Amino acid sequence: MERNKRAVFFFCGETIDPVAGRVLQASKEIHPLEETGIIIDEEPVRKYIDPMGNSFWFVRTRKVVSHDYNRYLPAMNSYFAGFDVAGIITWHAGENAPDNILTSHTTGDVDSGNFGPANSHYLRNLLLAMEKNRLKAGLDDFIVTTEATHWSGMVYGGGSAGMITRFPVPMLDIEIGSSPACWSNETAARVLAESLFSIFESDGRRVRNLLCAGGVHFERAFSGAVFQEWGNSAYGVSHILANQWLVSGHYDEKDGPEKLEACIASIHGGIEAIAFHDNLKGVYKDRFRALGAKYGIPVFKHQNLRRPEEIPWSDR
Repeated sequence: MERNKRAVFFFCGETIDPVAGRVLQASKEIHPLEETGIIIDEEPVRKYIDPMGNSFWFVRTRKVVSHDYNRYLPAMNSYFAGFDVAGIITWHAGENAPDNILTSHTTGDVDSGNFGPANSHYLRNLLLAMEKNRLKAGLDDFIVTTEATHWSGMVYGGGSAGMITRFPVPMLDIEIGSSPACWSNETAARVLAESLFSIFESDGRRVRNLLCAGGVHFERAFSGAVFQEWGNSAYGVSHILANQWLVSGHYDEKDGPEKLEACIASIHGGIEAIAFHDNLKGVYKDRFRALGAKYGIPVFKHQNLRRPEEIPWSDR
């Protein structure tokens, strides 16, 4: 009998984060959240147990968790190390960042080769729920998308990249972006909140895990793959290695293969294929081809994602 699953979500206070507080309030309106005996930052941790027995834990923090792993990692490991998935609800911003997005990404520092655990099933469940709830709410000007793997702790001084691997639970950033009008959109906040409770709801399809490489930060070729289905199968997208960080991380040099091995090892269930963006330079493509040969899995250009029936999966 399958055991009940547990998810934990972290929400920073409104004085710092313009999104998290709205999503937390919407979550409380959707389901009653009962207090637990755990206190973090002088706030009680709350939870909801669904009819299947799965539990969803809600933690309010003074700072964004990834912005201060030195502060929060001990509590994360003390209370939540045995959980199935975790998420940091926050805002998305940045120069040239797309507007009107509901987005999520896995945790990792591609430059240094430190990758947090990743589970494509939970990310897919979440993104499918976000899309379903977006349509139901009539949020037509928003899109649901993936984002390249990264860790905002590197930007905000949250700690060393090596700390990423010290939390053994798949950690997602779950965001609304990328302008004040979007952050304050109550409908978007409710869509995101509703979706959190669906992170364990699978459509039952056979998920084939990919390692995605190259392209830009919001790469449509890879975000589109999340929603592609054929027969009873679907792609499993988790870590996405954007071109800019493959270059700055010197994946063409001698420790490149070691970093890629660490990435694959962090993906729950391993991978069944590697998809690289066609604009990736040849030296990086060769790295992925060598990796595919080692694991006996297909390696192909991103355009082939549109033709999954033609991919030579190893179990065909």
